[in-house]
Parts: sequence; C-alpha cells; structure tokens
Amino acid sequence: MPGASPAVPAPRSGQPKLPDQRAAGTAGRTADISDRGEAVCVIGAGGSGLAAIKNFKQFGFDVDCYERETGVGGAWNWRHERSPVYASTHLISSKPFTQFPDFPMPDDWPDYPHHSSLLAYFERYTDHFGLRDHIWFGTEVVKVTPTREGDPRTSWDVTVRGVRGGSEKTLRYAAVVVANGHNWAPKLPNYPGLDTFGGTVLHASAYKDAAQIRGKRVLVVGAGNTGCDIAVEAAQQGTKCWHSSRRGYWYAPKYAFGKPSDQVNDRVLGLGLPLKLRQWLFHLTMRLTVGDLERFGLPRPDHRIYETHPIANSQLVYHVGHGGITPVPDIERFERNQVVFSDGRTADPDVVVLATGYLPRFEFLPPAFFGGDDRGRPHLRWQIFSPNHPTLSFVGLVQPDSGIFTICHWQSELAAAWLRLAESTPDRAAAWWQKAAEPGGKYSDADVKDSSRHWLEVSHFVYLKALQRAINSLTSEKVAS
Repeated sequence: MPGASPAVPAPRSGQPKLPDQRAAGTAGRTADISDRGEAVCVIGAGGSGLAAIKNFKQFGFDVDCYERETGVGGAWNWRHERSPVYASTHLISSKPFTQFPDFPMPDDWPDYPHHSSLLAYFERYTDHFGLRDHIWFGTEVVKVTPTREGDPRTSWDVTVRGVRGGSEKTLRYAAVVVANGHNWAPKLPNYPGLDTFGGTVLHASAYKDAAQIRGKRVLVVGAGNTGCDIAVEAAQQGTKCWHSSRRGYWYAPKYAFGKPSDQVNDRVLGLGLPLKLRQWLFHLTMRLTVGDLERFGLPRPDHRIYETHPIANSQLVYHVGHGGITPVPDIERFERNQVVFSDGRTADPDVVVLATGYLPRFEFLPPAFFGGDDRGRPHLRWQIFSPNHPTLSFVGLVQPDSGIFTICHWQSELAAAWLRLAESTPDRAAAWWQKAAEPGGKYSDADVKDSSRHWLEVSHFVYLKALQRAINSLTSEKVAS
C-alpha cells in the first residue's frame, strides 16, 4: 500500500461498465481528475469503515478506502494519533452487542474484551473478508465535492494526499461513505482562569496510561463513561481524586442478575413493555443493586433513565463509598493553585483531566452536506444519508445505548442497497428516497436530553428495527415511482 505519496487507484479487473447517468455527469471533467466510474470511496478504516468496505464490495462495487493512519482499527488502535483509547480501556457493551453479525467474536473471550482484543478482531475481520487490498494507508482526504450539486445521484470528486507529504490527487467516485468516527475532535470547555492554572490540564483524548496520574492529586471533569473510568483509575493510582459533574447520572452496573446488563436490558426491551414501566423496573433494579446515589454524595439525576446515554460502571459508586473518589459539582473557576466549584468548595489538583467529550467533525465537507445546523449538529436521513444527496452516506455516526458495530453493518448494507438500486433501477430508487426517509427521525422512545453529548443518541432496539424496515422497503418489489 502507498504511504506518503498516494498513487491514483487504477480500475481493477472486472469493474462494471460506467452507466449512462454517470457518463453524463463526467462531461467537462479536467485531465487531472481520475474517473473511478462506479467505484465507491470510503473514508476511514476503523470498525465502521471496514463494515462499509465489506458490504459495498459484497454488493458488487469496487471500493477504495483512504485511511490517514498506517493500520486498521480507527479509534480502537491506540497507536493512532487520534485514538481516545487508553491502556486500561475495555468495552462497555458486551460481545453480542458489539460484534459484526456475520463475524462473531470468539466464544472464549470475556464478556467485555480489552481494547487490544478488539483491534485483533478488526485485523481478523479485515483479512477474512479480503479488505486490506482496498485500503490506501497513510492517505488522508482533504476535500469532497459533488460534481452536480442538488442532483440526488451526483458523483463526487475526492481530493487526497499523503499524510507525510506529496502532491494532492483528485479522483471521481459514484458515491462516498464517511466513516471517520466522531470520538476524536475534543470538546474543550472554557472555564474562567483555566489559562493561568499552575497544574497540568489535559483532555481525556491525551490520557493514555495511569503513569500520568500515579501518585498525584487528580480532578476528573465529566461524568460520561470515560470520565467515570478515569476517576476509578485515579482512585486506584492517585493520592486523591475529585470527580466533577454538572448533573446527576444513572450508574448502571456492568452485570445484573448474573448477566451483562445490556443483555438483560435487551430482553426487557424484547417484551414490548411501555417506556414508563421499563423505567420503573430499571429504577427499582438500581435501588436494589446500587442504592441511593445521594447518600454517596452524588447528585440526584435530573432525568429518567433512557433520557441520557447510560453510564456502565460497576466501580465508581464502590470507590465513592470507600472514600477514594470525592464527588464535586461543576467548576466555577480556576485559580493559580486551586479549583473553585459552584458550591464554594475548592480542590488543589496536580492534574486535571477534562473528560468533556467530543464533537463530530468533517474537515473535508461543508456543513450543508451533513445537514449541520448553527451548532454543528448533523441532521441526516436515517442517521445515514446526506439530506439531499443519497450518494453521500455516513456510517457509524450514531451514539447507541449498546454496541455500535452491528449497527454499522446494517447502515452500510442499506447505503449499498440503495446505490445498487440507483444504478440498476433509478426510478425505483428515486421513489424510495422521496417517500421512505425524512431528516430528523426519532430513534428513541424516550425524550433524550438536548446536549452535544446526545446529538447522535439512538436506542439500538428502535434504530435497528427502523433499519430493517428501510432495507425491506428498499428491496421490496412494491417500491414504485
């Protein structure tokens, strides 16, 4: 595979003949654009990108994937520059809800594998389905533009360059799949006095190993899954740990009734119980297993379960109860040698870890193509398709209440099925597009909080059913103009 200076991918043997509508769209192209005909461009070779390569390939498309790093795995390859993974990271979703549906994880693996096991899983998946020959490593995408803006079946000009230098090259593709992940661009808060604080401040994306906090006084800001995990690690490795959160959350144990809690939750969902009854059952389970959070000094949640992304952590309350973690409210300001909280309390940490999340970012696309509003929040059809351009799709741009890679498989299958129908029977594909999918669909039966952390929130149970209906309607003979 090329590295610093990517060569233009040549058409592979057996490439389908360019359809008439594609040929019409290439009129007036310049000599410096290499036309890849029916081929599909996939951006990113993490778990979502690998699923896209595999499914588009199985639908008969030639695929070129551009990956800025030197290996597969995306966020789960902690050697990658943009990986948020740290040494002790484990899955928070269990195996059945994390794996690809056509490539199960080994039976002898634990319920919640270590990140190194997940990377090995992606390597095996890549080799099993012969995906490596489709990936151009060390190559980043710098610009994606439609050849016929406003045309639902437009092709796309993709400009790439080697990460270590080299000239830019532009290639034309029938479709583009964006799979660059959404957990790599840090969301950084702006607290008063932060720039004058004398201690070490780092975002969770820069936290890699417990050596960074060992023997130190640590303040962890943020009560998401990452913030809770790092707070637990700080309780074990540091001399003091404060954990700051703006609101209260529900801390679900990783096991309930002897089973991984996401598997128990899925069985409850399968019973078809009303939302309020499921919330009551969950709250009852929490009272019986975790207890009263306020008794531990944790803030009372200002919402019901399923209205925010669940926190899967069996150890946070344990360490709070043992005095290893001191819960504190939101930060009011930083001073030279201390942090002042909203209730007047203070802390004097050596290290502050900002586990304040990430924002979806697409450096190569203007916001209009992913329905970005004034806050940068994407608005896609089926959480997949660009609002006006179904030949531009996004895989993995969701935040489910369980694992994501099963979802990525079915997302990419729907995108590939639509493109194949558009090539073979464009009238049927256009009819489906007009009536089957509307932007802003709700894929949770709860009222999810309107914060950037929950922009991409979906209930896996609701969303997978929606994808199934979409695929069935797309492939049905009843689709008509």
